[in-house]
Amino acid sequence: MRALSGSALGAMAASSLPSAFAAPAEAPRKARPAEELIRELFATLTAEQKTAVVRPWDHGAEAGGLPTRLKTHNAAPLGKKLSEQFTAPQQDLIKQTFKSILSGDEAYDRISRHGKWDSSGSFEGNGIAIFGDPSGKDPFSWVFAGHHLTLRCDGNSQPNTAFGGPMYYGHSANGHSENNVYNDQTREVMSVFDMLNEPQRKQAVIVGSPGDGVGALTPKLVAKPATGVGYADLDESQRKLVADVMRKLLNPFRQEDGDEVMQLIKTNGGMEKLRLAFYKDNAEKGNDRWDAWRIEGPGFVWNYRVLPHVHCFVNVVGQA
Repeated sequence: MRALSGSALGAMAASSLPSAFAAPAEAPRKARPAEELIRELFATLTAEQKTAVVRPWDHGAEAGGLPTRLKTHNAAPLGKKLSEQFTAPQQDLIKQTFKSILSGDEAYDRISRHGKWDSSGSFEGNGIAIFGDPSGKDPFSWVFAGHHLTLRCDGNSQPNTAFGGPMYYGHSANGHSENNVYNDQTREVMSVFDMLNEPQRKQAVIVGSPGDGVGALTPKLVAKPATGVGYADLDESQRKLVADVMRKLLNPFRQEDGDEVMQLIKTNGGMEKLRLAFYKDNAEKGNDRWDAWRIEGPGFVWNYRVLPHVHCFVNVVGQA
């Protein structure tokens, strides 16, 4: 309301001024897509910079391994920080690109952990890598990584894959603490648990760990017994709450990435195929002290470790 009132007051004030004193209208600036910014950055790279940060599209997959572009990192992906490799204008382009794959300023504040970037210390303490050639129509992937963070943008070069590949985010603060920037995600998921009836809770709670790191991205669903409580087994109000949680999880990222996630879920059988589980290291912990939670389904893993601090690994792909 304050913003609307301010706009209205500004418009009234401007209309009351003589036209000679009115400020010239400024055309609104359209935010440029991340892919366009990546191409601009690529065009500025020197030969030395390309040697340092550019790798072939299939780098690392020559011997049948996972391509390097799809790996997650806990530091600058190729070892050197932005401040060690790029000019100030190039760093600004990289920051614009990073912001362009997020939903807005609040998301940037969250992902940057209030601008502290955990052990990376600053935006310039992170790093990037480019796989392939973004200058034309060839496939490419731009990977941004630092402490507790791996995000990417690939212009949909990687087919049937949300976010261009596995995503990693985290924060050094205790996951149940309000000081953790992702604590609201934990609270949202806990609100789902609070709505479960007793039989559903018995199915949802698992003593043990879903894993962490790249290992957490391995699907753990088996035919019998299934892991956690199924979305299909929830009532209408519970399903609505799970859908709200999904929106909360996707909210920090740009709309096209969130839309792709939902489309892949639909392609893989719909929300009815997803399951939600709550993990404890031991059975004696109270219900408010989860060590981890996990939403899983065909081609879908959102694995969130709460304690001792947040590690979240995400992978969403289309199933053949």
